[in-house]
Amino acid sequence: MDQDFPIRELNKKEFPSQLLEIPQPPEKLYIRGGLPGPNTKLLCVVGSRRYTNYGKEVCEKLISGLRGYDIAIVSGLAIGIDGIAHEAAMNTGLRTIAVPGSGLGVEAIHPMAHVGLAKKILDSGGCLLSEYEQDFKSTLWSFPQRNRIMAGLSCAVLIIEAEKKSGTMITSRMATDYNRDVLTVPGNIFSKTSEGPHLLIRLGATPITNSAELLLALGFENKDSAPRNLELEYSECSLEEKAVIKILREPIPKDDLLRALNMPVGQANAVLSVMELKGLIIERLGEVHLI
Repeated sequence: MDQDFPIRELNKKEFPSQLLEIPQPPEKLYIRGGLPGPNTKLLCVVGSRRYTNYGKEVCEKLISGLRGYDIAIVSGLAIGIDGIAHEAAMNTGLRTIAVPGSGLGVEAIHPMAHVGLAKKILDSGGCLLSEYEQDFKSTLWSFPQRNRIMAGLSCAVLIIEAEKKSGTMITSRMATDYNRDVLTVPGNIFSKTSEGPHLLIRLGATPITNSAELLLALGFENKDSAPRNLELEYSECSLEEKAVIKILREPIPKDDLLRALNMPVGQANAVLSVMELKGLIIERLGEVHLI
């Protein structure tokens, strides 16, 4: 990672313009990889480290619906929703920006468990950003401090699961202070991780329940009215996914599709689940359809 993507310091002219608008912009900014172009919409996606299966599924589903749009996902490289958001962005073909609460040196990156994820982000065309020196180890104060960079970079912040007192809620407060849109996902009323989003909705945050609503909040046309480049989407599919597309010349019952795929049922179901998250297929009344 050091040789392929060396750390360099950005000069102030290279800082994303929206980051210079916040009250306390970073004095220095270090980068590995390359920033998206100035016209790319940056969406910050953050949430609980102690996420639920619902939170994971929602995060993946919402981001998968952004495929083909000039959007990059900003998050904090943390365990939990942050890591899921980075992975979902890459799986959708979007660039992603990670802002860890540490320096960008391999020995310093926090959490160490996500060094592999950091490399994957760089390999996919994304970048790592930090205001800290490369060997700086994370501290309790460095995480809330870096949250202002994530909020400042982005045109909107999407909150997916958060307790009332959490770093995620600090990020949402900063987004409000910086005049950024705060978006959030309603959750299970019995879950502690739904308390933050429901509080934000009461305070005026925009509730998001599908990708079309998310795209509208970001200023794009309704997803259903925008043309899709299906030829490009299909060309990027795996061999297993292309086998599904070939079979689905017309809708067929899911059981028949599983038999026709001639692969272990668990593997076939996994392939179908990924394709549904990508927005390539949908199951209605027991039949699987191409979208």
